[in-house]
Amino acid sequence: MKKTCFIALFFLTNVLMQTLAQEKINLSGQWSFALDSTDVGVNEGWYARTFDESITLPGTTDDARKGVPNQLTPQLQKPQVLHLTRNYSYVGVAWYKREIVIPSSMAGKPLMLEFERVMWESRLWVDGKEMTAAQETESSQTQELKGSNSKKQNNSLTTPHRYELPDGLSAGTHILTLRIDNQKLYDISVNNLAHAYTNDTQIMWNGVLGKMELTALPTIYIHNIAVYPLVAEKKIRVKANIEYRGKKSTKVTLQTQAVHTQTFIEKLLTKTVLNIGRQTIEYDYPMGDDVKLWDEFNPELYTLSVTCQKGKETATKATSFGMREVKGEQGFLSVNGNRVFLRGTLECCIFPLTGTPPMTTDGWEKVFSAAKEWGLNHLRFHSWCPPEAAFQVADRMGFYVQVELPNWSLTIGQDEGTSRFLYDEFGRIVREYGNHPSFCLMSVGNELQPDFNFLNGMVKHMKNADNRRLYTTTSFTFEKGHGGHPEPEDEFFITQWTDDGWVRGQGVFDQEPPCFNKDYSAATQGISIPLISHEIGQYAVYPNLKEIDKYTGVLNPLNFKAVKQDLQQKGLYDKADLFLQASGKLAVRLYKEEIERAMKTPNFSGFQLLDLHDFPGQGTALVGLLDAFWDSKGLTDASYFRQFCAPVVPLARFAKATYSGNESFAASVEVANYSGQDISKGHVVWTLTDGQGHRIAEGKLTDTTLYKGRINQLGQITADLKAVKQADRLTLDIRIEGTQWRNNWSVWVYPVLESIDQGNVMITQDVAEALTALKQGRKVLLSPRIDHLKGLEGKFLPVFWSPVHFPKQAGTMGLLCNPQHAALRHFPTDMHSDWQWWHLVKRSKVLVVDSIPVIQPIVEAVDNFANNRRLVSIFEARCGEGRLVFSAMDLLSACSDKPEIQQMRYSLLQYMNSKDFAPTVQIGEADILSLIDEQQTEVKTDATSIYK
Repeated sequence: MKKTCFIALFFLTNVLMQTLAQEKINLSGQWSFALDSTDVGVNEGWYARTFDESITLPGTTDDARKGVPNQLTPQLQKPQVLHLTRNYSYVGVAWYKREIVIPSSMAGKPLMLEFERVMWESRLWVDGKEMTAAQETESSQTQELKGSNSKKQNNSLTTPHRYELPDGLSAGTHILTLRIDNQKLYDISVNNLAHAYTNDTQIMWNGVLGKMELTALPTIYIHNIAVYPLVAEKKIRVKANIEYRGKKSTKVTLQTQAVHTQTFIEKLLTKTVLNIGRQTIEYDYPMGDDVKLWDEFNPELYTLSVTCQKGKETATKATSFGMREVKGEQGFLSVNGNRVFLRGTLECCIFPLTGTPPMTTDGWEKVFSAAKEWGLNHLRFHSWCPPEAAFQVADRMGFYVQVELPNWSLTIGQDEGTSRFLYDEFGRIVREYGNHPSFCLMSVGNELQPDFNFLNGMVKHMKNADNRRLYTTTSFTFEKGHGGHPEPEDEFFITQWTDDGWVRGQGVFDQEPPCFNKDYSAATQGISIPLISHEIGQYAVYPNLKEIDKYTGVLNPLNFKAVKQDLQQKGLYDKADLFLQASGKLAVRLYKEEIERAMKTPNFSGFQLLDLHDFPGQGTALVGLLDAFWDSKGLTDASYFRQFCAPVVPLARFAKATYSGNESFAASVEVANYSGQDISKGHVVWTLTDGQGHRIAEGKLTDTTLYKGRINQLGQITADLKAVKQADRLTLDIRIEGTQWRNNWSVWVYPVLESIDQGNVMITQDVAEALTALKQGRKVLLSPRIDHLKGLEGKFLPVFWSPVHFPKQAGTMGLLCNPQHAALRHFPTDMHSDWQWWHLVKRSKVLVVDSIPVIQPIVEAVDNFANNRRLVSIFEARCGEGRLVFSAMDLLSACSDKPEIQQMRYSLLQYMNSKDFAPTVQIGEADILSLIDEQQTEVKTDATSIYK
């Protein structure tokens, strides 16, 4: 039996709020304050001393401009380029003190003090007496590690710090003194990179971020309610942790009721006996036949309230939950029986105005709204756990969240204190946030090493302690003998490669010519649990220097300012936005293929991008299409991104990016449907259009049901390319009529060139021959052998992650050209690299031309921000009486089988034989010879070179 009782709910809620308000004291506001950098305060009795300075809490020492002021200036060197710089830095002990007034209504009652989000250790004194941290419900494993000792300090990085005063305080004025030490307590990460404790993303702040309050506790107090949805049985299992402070055991009534918006589910009354102290009462509560389930498409939420009553004494606790069951069955991830595909990105506690995570839902709305706008349904919180407000927004918006312990350790299992802390932290996290339906996945940490016996044991403990989500030992690992296959206790598997190959583009896109008919099936054979690809992407984008003005908070973008200063000194600042656009638009192309390969793989359960937005630390890893503020950089728009990153994605498999005009184009069409419902009679239509929008071919595939939870194969399409008479970029567009779902791809077609008229241009690989011809006043197209050129290795992929963090890489960031340049009139291109450039780039060197006059590039390369060199692939110049086009892309050695190479040579020759060819910059023979070294040893790198 259900009924709508909105007025009654409003009345009861307000009565409850008024009652609570009378029994709570808000501790936020002005506190007196002192820094204790030498940590003498405890021994010298600072808890009884007055402090001259003041600070506002919630807040941090950085907010208050306390600590050591920054003295660094913008320089392209460490530490400036490692991450954003704190304006005021402090790591050590700080003391906070304030008066409180206890009203007579609270006098003598037990008290609980709560400080939400503290880094790292806190201790509390009241009237000069140190208090004891509130008791935590601990697992047997934690107790075994820990032993039986009560502690005075709190040390959680993720959950509120609480203190109990069992005897309460008298009415009147009292003094609270809070000591916070943000120095590193445990070995949770290598080089302080774990995002729970770092200066690379959030900062090592000192203070309190969230709720601060003192609460009077009744005789009966409900500490915690854990809700376990039993979806198939249409009920929940309730575990209420209740403390009774009476003198002897007593009978009480538990009243339980769930509310969905304005609808009440019938109350459940349970009689039970409370013993003195804390106990957990467990019972089932029916949710009714028309129970509403929670998932990404229907994020239905309930509020459960439990009231414990003994005569006139009552205690009430409420919690939000959703009816959600996550499983990893038959190698697939499912929610409530429906297969899901995670389209995720990392969140690494990047909040560049404050250096701290938001503690209100307003602060998290932008994060989740931006992720949703760009087609995502999943966030992985890398080596940290967000606060309560983040889970509330994720619940409401239907996001699947992966939480990690504050752990990025290469010494896992080797220190008992750290192990104890991690077990404790797990217990605190699931107790504090475990009811949230968005909290679906949990990992012990990121890229952990070396002790997998410890990790498997910990995951076994986690599964036994709380089965409401799936667990894994680590989000990938580089440990030998591990990482390529799941661990025995893993319930899902995150990796960048398996024992059978790569499952992300880093190991593919620069090694294999472009093809769009592949997926990762070969590498995923035999994996029997859900597989999620680890940190895909990491394609560096040149810094957006216009972003500098956005840093108005506690962090100074010295890394960005150093890049700007360097460009200005080198006369390249006017190209900064072009560098951004060229590198960024290449990244868009790469992210599209990354995501589509994942979605084409039948036994994939999702991907985790690194990253949709920028990562300003670890050597300034600007890998996002959005900046660190979750704002677009203007590289593409969200609607385009959602074509290939959405619940439903049309997909095409075809063999290559470039074609000759005497070939046919063929593709197989698929639709990945993870929308949670079948699409009946899906009308799938396709068109192939030329650069002017004229249709070359079109068709409609047989109407069929597009089944949910699978990749639906729809058949083949073909098109004759003989109608293409000049070089052109074609667009294949596939859409499902009557829906928002569509996708498109570019292919390039070049007419067959039986012979190329070189006119009066000399074409040569030989430098000496070229110099002789230039002396004679001739026009020369010089394309030396690649192994005779000085320069950087030709790479199609841009910098991986960061040129500072991973210096062992070629370091270029894609091509930059003017599509309207007359030399490219017959070579269709945008201003940036795309797939038709792959063979040209891979058969090239990138010339460093800082030491010669500022030449006129036809095709240049974007250098990484750590070097900012002038880089070119093709340039024009005058030399002596002659005119030169110098191509570091090999146009002569092996071009017969690649139509795009022939077409580039044709386009350059057409230009050189026209009146447009009139270079103005004069260079000398020595300048040309400075680019040549016929005795050099060529160096080749691969996808794993950065790790060596």
